Amino acid sequence: MKSASLWQKLWDYDPNGLVAVNLDLKIVVVNPAFCTFFQTEDDDLIGRDVREIMCIGDQFLHAWETKSVIKGVENHYPALNLFVRNVIFPLPQEKLIACILVDYSQEEQQRQEMNELKKLSLAKVEQVINKQMKTAQEIAGLLGETTAETKASLLQVQALLNEDAS
Repeated sequence: MKSASLWQKLWDYDPNGLVAVNLDLKIVVVNPAFCTFFQTEDDDLIGRDVREIMCIGDQFLHAWETKSVIKGVENHYPALNLFVRNVIFPLPQEKLIACILVDYSQEEQQRQEMNELKKLSLAKVEQVINKQMKTAQEIAGLLGETTAETKASLLQVQALLNEDAS
């Protein structure tokens, strides 16, 4: 297998979004996953300013100017229900800046669902505790009433017995 065709297959099948921009931040190349993420075709993206698509244009410039790799920047695109982590790095020999976008939308959705489940569980626990407290207070009230009635009856019996004893 030729090296070029291997790289092409990797490019085409990589589940991560890949984009490269020139120093004017114009998109030069994108892979199919990037197009899927942003629900468009590569023909619609090539030549456009990356800032029109992504909210991290300044980070591309920062990576170029500092000749450093910027990792772990997370972005959310609410209209697309897309959560991505970015790795941005310069390609000085090609005078390009590249970005890898790792989609973590499914993990984020699961995290949000888990948080919602936790909130519902806590609300249910609070509801059960409140019900138990109310029941305990009602029982205590009833016990208090019957204890008072018993005490009153016993005091009457005691008074009668004391009268008989005298």
